[in-house]
Amino acid sequence: MDIVSSARRSKMMAGIKGKSTKPELAVRRMAHQLGYRFRLHSKDLPGSPDLVFPRLKLAVFVHGCFWHRHEACRYAYSPKTNVEFWDRKFKNNVLRDIRAKEGLEDMGWRVAIIWECETQDPVDLRKTVSAILAS
Repeated sequence: MDIVSSARRSKMMAGIKGKSTKPELAVRRMAHQLGYRFRLHSKDLPGSPDLVFPRLKLAVFVHGCFWHRHEACRYAYSPKTNVEFWDRKFKNNVLRDIRAKEGLEDMGWRVAIIWECETQDPVDLRKTVSAILAS
């Protein structure tokens, strides 16, 4: 049983945004600090990657651990209510991610995924972003 009303839960869920999230902003800041320039949410590419580095032919997705089911991550828990809905929702999200990645790779793009939990420590994030952009 939910601890908030259905209307309140609906309002809370509607407030979850998909662009310019806190983890995405952290990755953008780090890439910029490292001297890289990028485009945001290119609608002409499959999946509208969060960051696109055209010169490197690199597309970067910043995935939320909960929504995109980061394996073995404490943030990728499953709600205990409305289980069928959530299972279907998560399955569709993962399938959409796979299609976007395959579509980009078929077009000759490299694809990198940075998970929300990887953005919390600036030192680790710098290493991750540097490694992705240098490869």
